[in-house]
Parts: sequence; structure tokens; C-alpha cells
Amino acid sequence: MIGVLTGFAIIMVVIAVGYVLGRTGIISPGDSRLMLNRVAFYAATPALLFTVVSTSQPQALFSPVIVVSLLATLFIGAVFFLISRLLPHYDEQGRADTAMGAASASYVNSNNIGLPVSMYVLGTATYIAPILVIQMVLLTPLLLAVLGSEDKNHSPATTIRTALLSPIVLASVVGLVVCLNGWSVPEPVMAPLEILGGASIPMILMSFGASLNTTTVLDSPKDRPRVLLATTLKTVGMPLVAWLLSLAFDMESQERYAAVILAALPTAQNVYNYAATFQKGTIVARDTVLLTTFASLPIMLFIAALSGR
Repeated sequence: MIGVLTGFAIIMVVIAVGYVLGRTGIISPGDSRLMLNRVAFYAATPALLFTVVSTSQPQALFSPVIVVSLLATLFIGAVFFLISRLLPHYDEQGRADTAMGAASASYVNSNNIGLPVSMYVLGTATYIAPILVIQMVLLTPLLLAVLGSEDKNHSPATTIRTALLSPIVLASVVGLVVCLNGWSVPEPVMAPLEILGGASIPMILMSFGASLNTTTVLDSPKDRPRVLLATTLKTVGMPLVAWLLSLAFDMESQERYAAVILAALPTAQNVYNYAATFQKGTIVARDTVLLTTFASLPIMLFIAALSGR
């Protein structure tokens, strides 16, 4: 369990740094904070994703754990969409806001928490890299297309094309091509990408921490029901669905444990990054990321205890 605690401690420290910088005015609540998100979205995160995906194991893409993860993600996202229609103020929500809520409920933190948890809790990064690939190559283009669909200046075809050509998606696709072909990236190319990629997580987390100065968590009555729904689905619903699916697929105990642990990961900071970049569903994304980051730790410890780990 040291791995779980270590991963969460790292996240909390960097978020706290962002909070302090925001509190003291070094990171202003306006463009200064959003600039961190934009640099991460257009430069640092693509570099990070390429380095991670290009060095992953191709055979891991076909693991049952990955299938369970994808099905659980789609199911929980659909459940959020259906239940959110019954919540107050639904008519005031656009497609992009609803999509951000669904992503907040189902999009796992496969990177800055997922990687250390995978390494220290599961003993391997075999499972987490393919999940990252699926998120970036399949789920992210769909989400970005919906986020851009409310831009009246662009047609749906233009929106989808823009999503597919976004730096994050392109970097993941190129990394996947390198991975599947077994190519080796020259050190003069990989080294600067690793340096750029190393800035992604700190910038996203510090921007997230700085944003906590402007609004209290669960302070918006209109968004509170969606935040609580997304948080419950992410921390309780998704691990439960993953467990049921792993039983249905008759998976081995280690694979079942991996599938459930990975499903219990908190909402990805990238969800907040997308929300902040497009200014859609920012409160739901921010609050859900924070709440699930705190709530997922005891959930993971509980899963580990039940599994005898």
C-alpha cells in the first residue's frame, strides 16, 4: 500500500504548491492560470503522451484488463448521461457540459496517479499504458469533438477534424505507430520530449490547485448534484462494474484485481484541463477531480484488503 500512498502524496503536494501560488497572487485567477492549462494542452502533455505510449508493450493492448476498463468507462459515462437528465437544471446544460460530467465520472487518472499505482501496487506498468492509449486515441477525440460542437463558427465536420488533429491525439497516435512497429526513437529526439513531458503534470496540478482559491468545492448549488453523481459513479460505481465484468470474463485473480484497482483511480486531471481550455463544465470537472482524488485512496485500500494484498 506504500505505492498508493506515495502516488497520492505526490499529487497533493503539487496541488498545494499551486494553491499557495494562487493564494499569494503569483498565479493570477485569470489568464495566468489558464496559460498553464494551454501550455500543457498544446505542448507538454503531447510530449508526455508520446514518450509513454511509444515505449509501451504492444501485446498489453489485447489484455482482458483493457477490455474491462473500456467497457466500464463507456457504461459509467452512459449512466451519468441518463441520470443527469433527471437532475435539476438539466435544460440549462449544453452537450459540452454533459459530456464533461460524463468524462468526470468515467475518465480515470491513468498517468500521474495511475503510473505510480500501477508500478507500486500492481508491480507492473503493463496495464496502465494501454489504458492511456485508449483514452487518448479513442475517448479523447470524441470528448474534444463534443466540447467544440457548440462553437457556432465551425461545422460538425470541422469540429471532429479539429479534435482528431489536436496535439494530444496526434501525439498519442504517432506514439502508438512507433510502439506497434517496434521502432526506437533516437535519443536527440526523445530527450527534449521527455523534458517537455516532465512539465505536463506539474502545470496541470498547479493550475488545479490555484483554481481552488476562487471557488469552494460544492459551492455551486446548480452543479452540486452533478458533482456528487460523478463522484459516486467514479469512486463506487466504476470499480463495482469492473469487478462484475471481470467475473463475467472469468479473469484470473491478478487480472481481476488489476481491473478493479485501475477502475478505482480518481478522475484524471486532464479532464479539468480540457474543461478549463474549452471553458465548459469547469466546476463539475474541478470538484469531481478533487473529491475523487481524496475518496479513491480509502477505496483502493479497501479493495486491496478484500483481495488479501
